[in-house]
Amino acid sequence: MQLERLPSTAFKSPAIALSGVVDYDMYTKFRTQFDKASDEDIVVTELSTLGGDPEVARMMGEDIRFASEMEPQRRFVFLGKAAIYSAGTTFMSFFARQNRYLARGTRLMIHERKLSKKLVIDGPLTTCIAVVKATLNEIECSIAIQNEGFENLIVGSSVTLEEVLRKAPSNWYLEAHEAKTLGLVEEVL
Repeated sequence: MQLERLPSTAFKSPAIALSGVVDYDMYTKFRTQFDKASDEDIVVTELSTLGGDPEVARMMGEDIRFASEMEPQRRFVFLGKAAIYSAGTTFMSFFARQNRYLARGTRLMIHERKLSKKLVIDGPLTTCIAVVKATLNEIECSIAIQNEGFENLIVGSSVTLEEVLRKAPSNWYLEAHEAKTLGLVEEVL
């Protein structure tokens, strides 16, 4: 379904305004504002972030996805301002491409998930194997979740998953107009 492009005036007073680190405090603020906007037909979520916890971004995104499916008469719209890095881009990927907007000059940053973990192998050999397998399972699961997010992000764009997987390890930065040209967002305001 093709949605009409929203005018700049639709973003004057966003129902949800978030900035800073994507963490559990942000999730609490998001839910409070999200719940207060329950009677609005167009719900704009404005965000500026240098990143944070990707699982919190996914929680907020799942709230958007679920509400979009349960209430198709309502429109949930994303407005990125200044910086939408890492977890912010993950959150943006849960909005339909036609509902993604960026302010002029905004930068997106897409990268792979990171892991910092010390693997200690100490004990009976069978226990050692279990520890190594558990860590490998964690890594493989995290890669699958990461790639699901990349796939959501590129739906309806000219960007391929292979391109994202090639550029993400070295932090792929995109200026707002480039993101629009590639079809990752609907419009730059």
